[in-house]
Amino acid sequence: MYRLLIVEDERSIAEAIREQAGLWDMDSRIIEDFRDVLTEFAAYQPHIVLLDIGLPFFDGYHWCRELRRLSRVPIVFLSSASDNMNIVMAMNMGADDFIAKPFDGNVLVAKLQALLRRTYDFAESVPILEHRGAFLNTGDGTLVFEGKSISLSKNEYRILLCLMESKGRVVSREKLMERLWKTQQFVDENTLTVNVNRLRKKLDAAGLVDFITTRVGVGYLVE
Repeated sequence: MYRLLIVEDERSIAEAIREQAGLWDMDSRIIEDFRDVLTEFAAYQPHIVLLDIGLPFFDGYHWCRELRRLSRVPIVFLSSASDNMNIVMAMNMGADDFIAKPFDGNVLVAKLQALLRRTYDFAESVPILEHRGAFLNTGDGTLVFEGKSISLSKNEYRILLCLMESKGRVVSREKLMERLWKTQQFVDENTLTVNVNRLRKKLDAAGLVDFITTRVGVGYLVE
């Protein structure tokens, strides 16, 4: 079942869209916190986003830019401000379509379904992992925090991926070493320590201080 994230502050419109989408066997969620759309996006992992322009705190263009830093998920703008300038701006921001208000519910969902088929018939959606406002894209290995990308080496990405997949739980050094070096060849444990320390320095420099916690003699975790 496809998941639709509705970023619309007019509750009656949002509820009507959710009801209509349900008739087409789509699961939907309406954004609750318009100050933190990215966290709800990462938690829900939608296949498509419906985005209004006029929103509280930050407009739709802002969130379109932020979403595009994290994901290639289809984004459809829905707005009464449907003049050519707004349509062109939306497309330049990375939107896939623009639907003007008022709209017919059946036509809206049919367009969403068509876009979903084109996007996912030959590709799977890419999950985004989130912790403390940091977003890890498991498709391309990028880490984004406060709108900035943090470059990770292959081993740093694997360490962070393993820890974020087990958020709140300690990951043993043995499991991390197995994840990084899937080989029978002996690897010095100090090599893992060096990789973790390098990752920590990058995270600290980006403002993610104490992102990784050490459990002495056991392993590491993010909490």
